[in-house]
Amino acid sequence: MRLFHTDADYAAFETVLAEGLERYPVDLLTYCLMPNHWHLVLRPRQDDALGRLLGWVGVTHVRRHHAHYHSRGGGHLYQGRFKSFPTQDDRHYLTLCRYVEANALRAGLVQRAEAWPWSGLASRPAARKRELRTLACCPWPVDRPSHWLALVNQSLAPQDLEQLRTSVNRGRPWGTPQWVARTARRLGLLSTLRDPGRPPKTATAARRGS
Repeated sequence: MRLFHTDADYAAFETVLAEGLERYPVDLLTYCLMPNHWHLVLRPRQDDALGRLLGWVGVTHVRRHHAHYHSRGGGHLYQGRFKSFPTQDDRHYLTLCRYVEANALRAGLVQRAEAWPWSGLASRPAARKRELRTLACCPWPVDRPSHWLALVNQSLAPQDLEQLRTSVNRGRPWGTPQWVARTARRLGLLSTLRDPGRPPKTATAARRGS
């Protein structure tokens, strides 16, 4: 379902997100708002802050959307709870940010990634398209390469793109296979490593298959 129909819809969501970031201890590192979904790269400063922030943002956005369009009781905007996943290290973090900031470019909405105004890339001074913004990104934990714009506008390696799409869709940790396995075990995310629709193997099934 389409979330944003006009520039005012995008701006209204940015306002909600900015208010949420003031309420909860989470850093926004970059983002991209698309017509029917959004991606945020976030760094929570407390264990439960991420869920609290996104729960508040989702509820508040839905309420204000229905109030604006006089559609109270008109149904859900979102299909379900947000999906999130951890990222391993600097290289994976930068690749993730490239993926997020190039989202509109991959979708064919713009010719250059920085031309899409509803993203962290366009909010930086070097590529700013709007003078007044309610939403600002925090400094990154790693240095951004000097040719960042060129990198974002380049296609990602097919393997990275496939793995990131899997992480986005399934909440699977993003990193090397060994790190992903360890992290999934530590965080209780082993279900994200199994193929969709494939039930976990039980001890009985394992014995039968041996």
